Amino acid sequence: MSADPVTPGRIAETETLIRPHIRHTPVMRVDMRDFGAQALPVDLKLELMQHSGSFKARGAFANLLTRKVPGAGVVAASGGNHGAAVAYAAMRLGIPARIFVPGVTSPAKAERIRSYGADLVIGGDRYADALAASETHVATSGALAIHAYDQVETLAGQGTLGKEIEGDLPEMTTLLVAVGGGGLIGGIASWFRGRVKVVAVESDGAPTLHEAFRAGRPVDAPAGGIAADSLAPKQVGQLMFPVAQKYVQPPVLVSDDEILAAQKALWSGARIVAEPGGAAAFAALLSGKYAPGPDERICVLVCGANTTAVRFD
Repeated sequence: MSADPVTPGRIAETETLIRPHIRHTPVMRVDMRDFGAQALPVDLKLELMQHSGSFKARGAFANLLTRKVPGAGVVAASGGNHGAAVAYAAMRLGIPARIFVPGVTSPAKAERIRSYGADLVIGGDRYADALAASETHVATSGALAIHAYDQVETLAGQGTLGKEIEGDLPEMTTLLVAVGGGGLIGGIASWFRGRVKVVAVESDGAPTLHEAFRAGRPVDAPAGGIAADSLAPKQVGQLMFPVAQKYVQPPVLVSDDEILAAQKALWSGARIVAEPGGAAAFAALLSGKYAPGPDERICVLVCGANTTAVRFD
């Protein structure tokens, strides 16, 4: 048996199980000239078009379809996207859900959670506060906790996105992925296992994987910045970190201004509405923080769309 928590075989089995419940999201081929940069063909994997507005639906369905759910239902702590995904999956499967989020959660994400019929509890300043509150509720209610990133089933679900991207883009050499708790990049890296270069991108206000790489283990990191509701847990997951050490490039750090510029560029150049965390990986390329070699075939994962940045009033 592999020492890694999630194997490609497990990811493939999970993909078969959740496929009826998730979307195969599109790929858009663009040229960086569309965004005011030098000519460079790039593929954008538009996972922001997934159910609930982010990749998180994959992990949510993986948990609900493979674990025994008690009558008390499920509980999740989230910056917003994981909560929306669990609420959506629970709604589709007829399961009660209670979602705990911190005060930094965007109104767009809170409203999306409510729209799926979940019981939403807002409190505390950061994800760690929501997680503590959810753990207290689990202890008293007997509900099933669905962890946002440090859970084998969650990693396997997010890993299905790596499998899907490889099917879409078999010639890809480099994949840029935003990092918060690391469930997404951990699952994707567990699928590819070094077959492509997986580049981590983090907000410099929440450098969780950067600090873990420096320390050689997950450690507490700052939790601020424009993408704090999706990229700012207390630290990266214990399960994903050994995978990252083996298969993930050292993180590229991008600033709030660079993330905001990436959001604006995606909208003006391709009419893509991405939330800050969803635009972070693109920010690394647009800003020049990640400079590809001449033979690299780049894919950027645009992973979340839950924002009120564009209004239709």
